[in-house]
Amino acid sequence: MTLTHSELLQLKRWNTPSVFNGWEQISKHDRRTCFNLEETKDFMPHMGVMVGYAVTVVCEPSNPDHQTRNPNAQVEYREYIASIPGPKIVVVQDLDKPYAYGSYWGEVGANMHRSLGCVGTITDGAIRDLDEMNNAGFKAIASKMCIGHAYSWPVRWNCEVEVFGTTIKPGQLIHADKHGFLVIPEEDQAGLLDATRFMDKNECDTVITSGRNTAGIEMNALLQGMKEAGNQFGAAAQAQFGRKGEW
Repeated sequence: MTLTHSELLQLKRWNTPSVFNGWEQISKHDRRTCFNLEETKDFMPHMGVMVGYAVTVVCEPSNPDHQTRNPNAQVEYREYIASIPGPKIVVVQDLDKPYAYGSYWGEVGANMHRSLGCVGTITDGAIRDLDEMNNAGFKAIASKMCIGHAYSWPVRWNCEVEVFGTTIKPGQLIHADKHGFLVIPEEDQAGLLDATRFMDKNECDTVITSGRNTAGIEMNALLQGMKEAGNQFGAAAQAQFGRKGEW
């Protein structure tokens, strides 16, 4: 399934940890999975949250042979990208990791992909032309920056990739921001927005209030209030999802 454009826009109103809090309440997957296990770097945190469906590609900028083996790869790869409805996030696995011989991304690639309905990229490789990528409105979550492009070329695409310790398949919904990214299993998409809304409100009604509405309260009473708020949070989550949540 795919969510409506309205639902995707509403999901962008929460950061990725908040969406995770909703997701873990409705998912059968382990809460230690479905997100990046290695540190990411958001090079455009001012752009906020990025939400879209994964399109995937593998590159190896250190290897010049790919360009001669398949000189038509760029054209074929762009045709694949164009064939998928947006919004799309381009997930790039760089086989040169942890080294950065060249960047798959730059000003030209950002503008081309933006015109094909892509909102940004997640890559365990490098990016360059940072100001120009910003100007294109193309968000990048990557490992580092570098100067050159070396022999960047699509090696294979529309395939399973692994970035930042996490496997991503084409078509999976991704929610990403400066904290990292969450890959949402298809069976969890339908209930994600409502669950995120509920858990955000649940926090505001209970545990956050207990830590903010504290003026004039004696310390023992404050601690007791926090304990009661945690119990209320857990009871509300239990009643809604059959799970207590983190509190």
